[in-house]
Amino acid sequence: MTPDNIRQILESVSRGEQNVDSAFEQLKDLPFSEMGFAKIDNHRQLRTGYPEVILCEGKTVEQSEEIIRLMYQRGSNVLATRAQEALWQRIDGLYPEAEYNKAARTIAIRKNRVSLAPTYISIVTGGTADIPVAEEAAVTAEIFGNKVERIYDVGVAGIHRLFSRLEMIRGSRVNVVVAGMEGALPSVIGGLVDKPVIAVPTSIGYGANFKGLSALLTMLNSCAAGISVVNIDNGFGAGYLASIINRIDN
Repeated sequence: MTPDNIRQILESVSRGEQNVDSAFEQLKDLPFSEMGFAKIDNHRQLRTGYPEVILCEGKTVEQSEEIIRLMYQRGSNVLATRAQEALWQRIDGLYPEAEYNKAARTIAIRKNRVSLAPTYISIVTGGTADIPVAEEAAVTAEIFGNKVERIYDVGVAGIHRLFSRLEMIRGSRVNVVVAGMEGALPSVIGGLVDKPVIAVPTSIGYGANFKGLSALLTMLNSCAAGISVVNIDNGFGAGYLASIINRIDN
């Protein structure tokens, strides 16, 4: 439930359009909703400015569907990450605003349009194989009210590709840089821009990549200043942090 929803309920009481008991019934689950298998944090948007996000991984399709239904009914925008295609097949058509990003494995339902920040976030990948993680970051940033510029497949193996997009990268307020293999791209970009860089290691790579561990350690050991690092394949975390940075004072 958003602050606007709460305000509307209270104003309807003051105008005599509904009684106190009716308003209480709508507000009684404000802190959280008990679902038996989950407790939905309805208060999160009031505390942090962002609603709870559904991680579908580890949940059944039925559980994820029920959480989506509840959040939608309470007037919240909905973002479901690591969403199975089977889940999308069940909810497709039920919510007119719903969008499925197959690459990112996200379901986004924009019930309330968020005003766009005037500045933008650039999301950069080393290779095409990193795009699914980058798309998770992009969808996350977009549903939270950010313009996103996607700059894909500009890794260090062909560094001239990066330089051709450098003006766009430098013009953003924050850069999300997604890379697997040795994970060098965030260090390169960190030495070329005067904006924060959020580095995202991916599990893309051959055996000694250790499913993203080598890229993670490279990014943590970067000699370029101004770089923060999220966990392996954590596009959501990167998009969320980028949104916070981009919307400060906007």
